[in-house]
Amino acid sequence: MGSILLLTFLGCLALGVPIAFSVAVAGVVVLIVGDVNLLIVVQRLFASSDSFSLVAIPFFILAGDLLARGEMSKMLVAFAEACIGKVKGGLSAVSVLASMFFAAISGSGAATTAAVGTSMLPELEKRGYEVDRAAALIASGGCIGVVIPPSVPMVLYAVIAEQSVTRLFKNGFFPGFMMGGILIAISLYEAKKFNYPDGRAFEFKYMVETFRKAVWALIMPLIILGGIFSGYFTPSEAAGVAVVYSMFASMFIYKDLTLKELGQIMLGSGKTSAIIMTIIACSGVFGWALANWQIPEAVAQAVLSVSDNKYIILLLMAVIVLIAGVFMETSSAIILITPVFLPLVRMLNIDLIHFGLIFTIGIAIGMITPPVAIDLFVASSITGMPIERIAKKVVPYLIGLIIVFFIYIYLPLFIPSLIL
Repeated sequence: MGSILLLTFLGCLALGVPIAFSVAVAGVVVLIVGDVNLLIVVQRLFASSDSFSLVAIPFFILAGDLLARGEMSKMLVAFAEACIGKVKGGLSAVSVLASMFFAAISGSGAATTAAVGTSMLPELEKRGYEVDRAAALIASGGCIGVVIPPSVPMVLYAVIAEQSVTRLFKNGFFPGFMMGGILIAISLYEAKKFNYPDGRAFEFKYMVETFRKAVWALIMPLIILGGIFSGYFTPSEAAGVAVVYSMFASMFIYKDLTLKELGQIMLGSGKTSAIIMTIIACSGVFGWALANWQIPEAVAQAVLSVSDNKYIILLLMAVIVLIAGVFMETSSAIILITPVFLPLVRMLNIDLIHFGLIFTIGIAIGMITPPVAIDLFVASSITGMPIERIAKKVVPYLIGLIIVFFIYIYLPLFIPSLIL
């Protein structure tokens, strides 16, 4: 049954069938072959999307879209530049720092890339930076958008693996800061190599001025994450708070959002959310077929027959996650692969929160690896450059992120206290 499921799924993809419907068709074919009552299809379509935690997804997407096109993102960039000071290639480091700030608000890699890219790329070009290289850096910084909480992929993983969204969020900061650190280091090395200009000299007065303007944006992650970690509201409620706050700040504080624009943004966010929710619903049929014929357990036993060393098996799973990120959209990869890996992870006694972070980081890296590289597509649309040109310049940052990925895989195994 596992072979039929996989071959049908891959066959549908090869024919150009959208991934959501490929998943559903594969599940239905297996049910028909297995002579199972097809009423289960309708039941699973509804049951798989019937989770309060999933409410967070459309709200975080809308909050990210609201912030990506407004003054809040520009204020964050200005404050980041004021903090960096006079460093050769300092504007490169500002781009990464701004991505980290925005990651703590949006929960989306594409939104982070769009917000920082539209604010930073014109300024980088004006100061003599190579636009394709700068676009590659900003796209790479967008990967941090789904690692530093809040994070849409973490919510998806938490629902599928039945884990705490709050715990996943708490543990996302450390790898997110690691990713930011390696990107800043590489960007400063390249700045020296290509003789990029110095950043703006540090001025305490200017830093205070930019902080005053950016404070409304900086307060937002404190409200969202502080509310979640203190127990005042759930992640789903926090997502709703994020939308209300971003609408209020954009319309009444920065005054850069009209009702007409709000309607257009909500429509775009609704389309994105509908795509993800359709994939989730259709994956319910796929997941039921996996569970009914115990395919994940069979995969686990097959892997354990090769090796029972958890370090080697983690390496194999990490490579599969990276490959999945190359060819699959983030949400699809998490929804389809998580149920297959969970029995194996449990057998190896690996912390499911740790594995969730591994999965999130690996899939995030896929956002800059063509052909399915959403951050590169966003950077390409901003600059007007072919995606192939930006992809060539992204290689050093990609290598750096992969190094961080493999470090984080094994570090908590030797220092368990890193997982909160």
